[in-house]
Amino acid sequence: MKPVLVLQHLVNDGPAYLATWLGARRVPVAVRCTEAGDQFPGSLRGFSALAILGGAMSANDDMPSLRQAEALVNEAVRTGVPALGHCLGGQLMARALGASVRTSPAPEVGWQTIDRASNDAARAWLGDAARLTVFQWHFEAFDLPAGAQRVAGNAACPNQAFAVGPHLAMQFHIEIDLPKLQAWSDALDDGYAPALAASPDSVQTVEAMRQGAGVHLAAHHGLADRIYRRWLNGAGVDFIK
Repeated sequence: MKPVLVLQHLVNDGPAYLATWLGARRVPVAVRCTEAGDQFPGSLRGFSALAILGGAMSANDDMPSLRQAEALVNEAVRTGVPALGHCLGGQLMARALGASVRTSPAPEVGWQTIDRASNDAARAWLGDAARLTVFQWHFEAFDLPAGAQRVAGNAACPNQAFAVGPHLAMQFHIEIDLPKLQAWSDALDDGYAPALAASPDSVQTVEAMRQGAGVHLAAHHGLADRIYRRWLNGAGVDFIK
């Protein structure tokens, strides 16, 4: 199998559970982190699938690496290489497909519920449950590109995920694991405290985030298993379980 390409923007925003999942299935992976000095590849030739991770920057920032990520998304859609976007990665997918990224109706930090859309794509990606709990950390959100199917939403952020064929863009962090959650909650950015004060319904305290891991993380990994399996099966990897 050709390796999966993972685009990483910041050294503290690694693939986490995605790396665990791929490693358990012996899927080869190539991680490229621009903050660590790596260059994103100029093409997806030689890769079986594309995953784009999150980051503290805006998808609208004038950074060459962000535009290169968008170019790779466009190549993925053109060639059928399945692409998966996590938070900033989902926003970059939206931009690449012609949609806008703007300030979210409300910021979301911590464990939040989302409502699955009532269409076949949403059921295929997320399963039969009408409501799910996922981990969030975002202040911006994407509009839906033309031709995309809305997969999930909630009151704080109406567009939580969309699908275009074998490609899925998510606003939430399905890759979160306990070490990543603890690292993030130990290193809060400057926007966290104002967001907590202004939006207590959608921004959790550090204590609530950490306690929520004990309640929600196992099911969250189960949802990640489903999403990652469907993503790689889109690359024709039918042996992925």
